Amino acid sequence: MPQRVYLSPRWGTGGFRRRVRDLLMSSDFAIKIEKLSKCYQIYDSPRDRLKQFVVPRILRFTWLAANNYFREFWALRDISFTIKKGETVGVIGKNGSGKSTLLQIICGTLHPTSGMVETNGRIGALLELGSGFDPEFTGRENVYMNATLLGLSKKQIDNKFEDIASFADIGDFIEQPVKTYSSGMVVRLAFAVVAHVDADILVIDEALSVGDAFFVQKCMRFLRQFMEKGTVLFVSHDSGAILNLCQRAILLQDGEMTAQGKPKEIMESYLEKLYEDQQGGSVGSEHRNLKQPVVVEASPRDMRLDFINQTVLRNDIELFPFSSDAANFGKGGAQIINVQLLDIDENELSWIVGGERVKLVVTCVAQDDLYSPIIGFQVKDRLGQVVFADNTYLTYIKNPINIIRGEHFRAYFNFEMPLLPVGDYAVATAIAEGTQEEHVQHHWVHEAIAFKAHSSIICHGLIGVPMTNIEIVKI
Repeated sequence: MPQRVYLSPRWGTGGFRRRVRDLLMSSDFAIKIEKLSKCYQIYDSPRDRLKQFVVPRILRFTWLAANNYFREFWALRDISFTIKKGETVGVIGKNGSGKSTLLQIICGTLHPTSGMVETNGRIGALLELGSGFDPEFTGRENVYMNATLLGLSKKQIDNKFEDIASFADIGDFIEQPVKTYSSGMVVRLAFAVVAHVDADILVIDEALSVGDAFFVQKCMRFLRQFMEKGTVLFVSHDSGAILNLCQRAILLQDGEMTAQGKPKEIMESYLEKLYEDQQGGSVGSEHRNLKQPVVVEASPRDMRLDFINQTVLRNDIELFPFSSDAANFGKGGAQIINVQLLDIDENELSWIVGGERVKLVVTCVAQDDLYSPIIGFQVKDRLGQVVFADNTYLTYIKNPINIIRGEHFRAYFNFEMPLLPVGDYAVATAIAEGTQEEHVQHHWVHEAIAFKAHSSIICHGLIGVPMTNIEIVKI
């Protein structure tokens, strides 16, 4: 496919020649962006818009300078990055950070104020819900219209239509106007078109946030197959999707690219910044003036000695001690001072066998009076995906407890350790105050303790569930 190039008017003739020369010499990228900016003119009233249109044209003949009757809003400012062919990149950021604007410029539906965009290959785009669909047209008519815009001929669309309709799985609604569709049906049809236009680059803007679980799984299977040969750029607030699918992540804030790198690191930065924006800056542990608690050290033991298990596939999990200097953030009204995994007799463990009962204990100290504290944890795999998690909120929702400043307290979580695939894992712990929906994050420790599964019978999935019985019965 020929490459699409957009150069803003601010690039001179020499700049244009240089970019064309570089373009012809380089073909290992899918998307290249340099110093991309987008500015909107904001008017307080229609009268100001009319003045801005008329007054400068009148004063131009009088050699007088005209005032602007608008305010500038920079949706994007000096964004630069390159996405290689075959790479999957996620864009993360809170609402209003410029994510959708960036994708629209890349897809060519919006022009930048300045900067350069180069794309190498056919783009299949899923932007805003229903964008590109005419609500008065039927699903069939919209399929033909959208596929044509994406570069397919009528004959190609004829050959692919049955596959598109089958993928969308909306039945007879394919012959009904799109205005009669639910939001999930619109996404189904839009994704089905994009999945069958032989695109080189997929650009997706939160499209998978709508739709039933089965269709989302179908889309994920398609995405994973596409990622083997194509390039994917997508916006999502789903940290699991970013961590699981992407090789790289980009963090946008107020129209500026503040970070790019490994998804796990970018998601941690995003989470920390999100809480800081909601409740102010975090208090570093070095500034909290904390009293060092006296922690009674239990004697660790090897839980494997309690089991007679001769198979080499036993799910042996090695534990590592609590890390007091792990990356953390929070307001500092409370501090997590220890995290342990104990057996049912409250002996500290250095090894666990998957499927056995354990206790996760989170020890905290209150730096301020706490009303309705919430203590929780997340077990994450090496990519930062949350494997399982829980917190104390629902247990104490009817009878919240209060903690006085200076008091030490613990949260106990009793559960059966799942069977885990071989790999590295970490436990993130947090203490907050408030409700599940609205709370102050006092202390969040990203990787409080770590553990490693050395052997396992689990080959697929994130965890294995111990079976009470498995049998084959002839009927």
